[in-house]
Amino acid sequence: MSDDTFLLGGTEFSSRLIMGTGGAPSLDVLDRSLAASGTELTTVAMRRLDPTVRGSVLSVLTRRNIRVLPNTAGCFTAGEAVLTARLAREALGTDWIKLEVIADERTLLPDPVELLDAAETLVDDGFTVLPYTNDDPVLARKLEDVGCAAVMPLGSPIGSGLGIRNPHNFELITAGAGVPVILDAGAGTASDAALAMELGCAAVMLASAVTRAQDPVLMAGAMRHAVEAGRLAHRAGRIPRRHFAQASSPHEGRARLDPERPAF
Repeated sequence: MSDDTFLLGGTEFSSRLIMGTGGAPSLDVLDRSLAASGTELTTVAMRRLDPTVRGSVLSVLTRRNIRVLPNTAGCFTAGEAVLTARLAREALGTDWIKLEVIADERTLLPDPVELLDAAETLVDDGFTVLPYTNDDPVLARKLEDVGCAAVMPLGSPIGSGLGIRNPHNFELITAGAGVPVILDAGAGTASDAALAMELGCAAVMLASAVTRAQDPVLMAGAMRHAVEAGRLAHRAGRIPRRHFAQASSPHEGRARLDPERPAF
């Protein structure tokens, strides 16, 4: 849908599917999955990336002309996240950062206090900050207020594949946001990606749903089409939900039986 681009951090993207690289069984599978997804932006964890090594994730992204989005995965405090972002900027020459500050290893849920603190520091430091956050409309607004270029609420815990557990909160976030809202985490299959787009998300970010699928390349293609279908449905506008049936055919012109002339 080249006629339906979106702006993220001042950059125009045609694809609304952002891929992650974590969990891919091999570089070859990752390479073919990225191609099938049509993505133009891909996240990498700094500890998985050595910019000096050939045959790495970075070489695949460079050859595919896919923009690299480093993340701060595994950081538990604002200080750790800020340091990781600055190392990423030095290593990769990019001011873009997907900001993750998690509360604990069991849930991998964001720590809202540390997240907001890190976001404010990194924005002041000139970064384009894309924060992974809870599906909390108030926190989403605060992240936008400190200057984040997008908000990325989780549908459900990372790697759970449970989909969007609170669609109502997503509707509240997308209705009030002045920056792109991107589903981040929880998608398990194509219908989850389509729902996110129908709820008004500007894009979908996922990794495990593709890299840990039985056929990652096939699932990457499915996700690509699901995002496009969900976006089209959102633009088209769904019909209102009703408690009772409403006939689609008109009542006028219906055949009526004449009691004096039985039909059979």
